[in-house]
Amino acid sequence: MKKISVKTILVLQLVVMIYTLSSVAAKLASGYEALSLPFFFFYGIEILILGVYAIAWQQIIKRCDLSVAYANRSMAILWSLIWTVVFFHEALTIKNIIGVFIVFAGTMIVNSDGE
Repeated sequence: MKKISVKTILVLQLVVMIYTLSSVAAKLASGYEALSLPFFFFYGIEILILGVYAIAWQQIIKRCDLSVAYANRSMAILWSLIWTVVFFHEALTIKNIIGVFIVFAGTMIVNSDGE
């Protein structure tokens, strides 16, 4: 297993964060009538975000083990939860918080490099 640096983990989280923004664009697109101009605008943003993510993901998996990269990708749950609160003003529940904490703990264990 390659040793993963803090910088790589932070970049990996940035890439995951970018990925989750595609869901925000999709949710925004869903608020408009299909095939309307705003629908195509947000759908286009979603495709653009996914394109940026695909390129960034390829760069990430060059630099760390795939198992570590995918474990960190599970943090999309945290980022998605943040976006639901920030952009859509949805309420957090205790179950949301506990679930994110469990995922975060698992990700930290995978990133710990067996130390």
